[in-house]
Amino acid sequence: MSADKVARYADALCYTDLVAGYYVGAADEVVAAIADFSTWFFVWDDRHDRQAVHGRVASWRVLRNRLHAALDAPESALRHEDPLVAAFSECVMRLFSHLGPAWNARFAEHFHAVIEAYDREFANRRTGTVPGVDAYIALRRHTFAHWVWLDLLELAAGRELPDSIRRRPEYRKAALASQDFSAWYNDLCSLPKEIAGDEVHNLGISLIHHEGLSLEAAVTEVRRRTISRITEFLAAERDVLKMADDAEDGTEAGHALGAGLRGCLFNMRNWFSSVYWFHHESGRYRVDTWDDRSTPPYISDPAGER
Repeated sequence: MSADKVARYADALCYTDLVAGYYVGAADEVVAAIADFSTWFFVWDDRHDRQAVHGRVASWRVLRNRLHAALDAPESALRHEDPLVAAFSECVMRLFSHLGPAWNARFAEHFHAVIEAYDREFANRRTGTVPGVDAYIALRRHTFAHWVWLDLLELAAGRELPDSIRRRPEYRKAALASQDFSAWYNDLCSLPKEIAGDEVHNLGISLIHHEGLSLEAAVTEVRRRTISRITEFLAAERDVLKMADDAEDGTEAGHALGAGLRGCLFNMRNWFSSVYWFHHESGRYRVDTWDDRSTPPYISDPAGER
């Protein structure tokens, strides 16, 4: 975004407001770091989109490799010539300053997978390949960065959860329900602009292309699937609350674990309302007000630039 477009559009995009609803109770420096990272993610997503639209294969490959390198050694890229890479490095360093090496390594592993999933999206868009429904759902869990946002729940709670908790079916069911809801509701609200922009990655588009649904039927089916994740979360939430109760064994460590688990679950729940609010308030989805429904007005992107 150019400076004039920042002044004109940034507040209406509501990027930082969104994070304030996702990670309630986080320390100020933590929520600020997550908010900046979330804003960076939106900007990166838009860069990726424009590079795919204009066929900037070499530019995308360079950026992909630079982000992988910056994730492995963020301190070395703080003054990178590409502001997107430098900003990413700063965000990562701030996120890495709280919970320690094990959490940092897990976050890095998850975000490396996100970068690679974006690479698969880039290839699909260049060839016009629409993933099948199941393949799309699996890919979407990486491009939406499910595991990254779930890692950040722990950062907001101020406690790293042990593998024995995170890998419990009850916890994973609640976690995936909150993130699937968010990703699929985003698909529902993004469908008009993504159809206009010849996008191939959207649950509705996969249903239309592979299941033969009409646009109206696809919208109904995406809405049904999205609502089902609310029901699934509510059932899993009860089980996770019991896990938190069981963790409190009378010791200080047990009390801290129970509190951390409840904090993560609380903000999983907050993702539902925050995502709903964001998609009806942010200018990112008000395609009916755009001159060109395929290109957001807040993006500076000369079509011929490679």
